[in-house]
Amino acid sequence: MTRPPIRVVLADDERMVRTALRAILSAEPDMEIVGEAATGAEAVSVVRNLTPDVVLMDVRMPEIDGIRATEQILATLDAPPRVVVVTTFENDSYVYDALRAGAAGFLLKRAEAEALVQAVRLVAQSDSLLFPSAVRALAAEHARAYATPPAWVARLTGRESDVLRHMAAGLTNAEIARRMGVGPATVKTHVAAVLAKTGTRDRTQAVIAAYEAGFLKSP
Repeated sequence: MTRPPIRVVLADDERMVRTALRAILSAEPDMEIVGEAATGAEAVSVVRNLTPDVVLMDVRMPEIDGIRATEQILATLDAPPRVVVVTTFENDSYVYDALRAGAAGFLLKRAEAEALVQAVRLVAQSDSLLFPSAVRALAAEHARAYATPPAWVARLTGRESDVLRHMAAGLTNAEIARRMGVGPATVKTHVAAVLAKTGTRDRTQAVIAAYEAGFLKSP
């Protein structure tokens, strides 16, 4: 069965950036640009109306920034899209705040076309962490560590702790299953338990929370 195309919304206040992103992604047979937005508020409205699979979100936009727009999108849709923030500077505190707000990952505006395409496919179709080394670097730069570990750290089982470490390394469920010698369904159950105990939405937020709690050590 042919998989339907990945439906993408582009949100950036610079028309030239949106045009470039559209040209790159529209050339892919498995992607469809369904809408654009020039402000954060417009992005929220467009996403609510079009329900895309992925949103490429500039972090700095008029009216409301990409962080607030991401929060509103994730809070108001039953099945929200995966949000990837697009930025000029990878160590920007806006990017880290966007990840904490629920973005699935981030992408540099200077990224090569192939990296852009792969990032959209990854967040739309995979259970792997987008650019795990970049997330680790952001955690080292911006993580606001707790004075004492939160209660969830002690509630993780040994297997759940191992799964969280593998998630942080960027492994997929299938790769974690092979590494741990268990079935993919078991890993999926452990991942769900990790998200529930950390109170996070997805793998990215769980990994960020793990660094902030001191459960994972920043490089």
